Amino acid sequence: MDFYASKGQKINATTVNWRIYKLAQEGVITRVSRGEFKLGFGKSYFPALSNKQISIYRKLKAEFPFLKICIWDTSVINEFMLQQPGKFYNLVEVEKEGMESLFYFLKDKNMPVYLDPSPELIQRYLSDVKDPWIVKLLVTESPTQEINGTNTATLEKILVDIFCDALLFDAQQGSEMDRIFIEAFEKYALSESKMVRYASRRRRKQELETYLNDISNYRQQSHFVAKK
Repeated sequence: MDFYASKGQKINATTVNWRIYKLAQEGVITRVSRGEFKLGFGKSYFPALSNKQISIYRKLKAEFPFLKICIWDTSVINEFMLQQPGKFYNLVEVEKEGMESLFYFLKDKNMPVYLDPSPELIQRYLSDVKDPWIVKLLVTESPTQEINGTNTATLEKILVDIFCDALLFDAQQGSEMDRIFIEAFEKYALSESKMVRYASRRRRKQELETYLNDISNYRQQSHFVAKK
């Protein structure tokens, strides 16, 4: 409203909302959260899924049709990293009541699967296991998406998981985490409000909001220096 007023145009809120809608439709701006936009067209993020992951997901859904399941693996994070880790985890997240049943189902398939592994187990043993599968809790209201009939993680979920679980995502901490977040925001359309809601479910809302603010300030300063 202030912008149009500075140009001598007197328009109402309905007209402003319509113009915002048109700009978003044309890709001039991209929605990043409720009532907030950024310039430029944002690309949606779709993590790669292997044929094995899709096959496992279908078997799990056939066996447990009423459970919400999310499957993805940590190799998808490499796209945003400078230091490329050589060890990845396949993650199968499921509602609490189905964790043990799902674990034993995969175990009966002779898969190297671990049920919500302890910090000690992760540090001592998982590094030596080839292609490990981890069954862990799917936090309620986790932001997920469906690709080729398979429920998998959104980029918002992946970023918040990295932020909240420093042990499982040890290779993605410190300056590497900063790089991951900055690269993700530069390359894809992300909803900060969705990230904050999910972080709230993980009881890390305030910490994430502070971190996102720090990252945002860094990005703005970097753009300013680049333009100068």
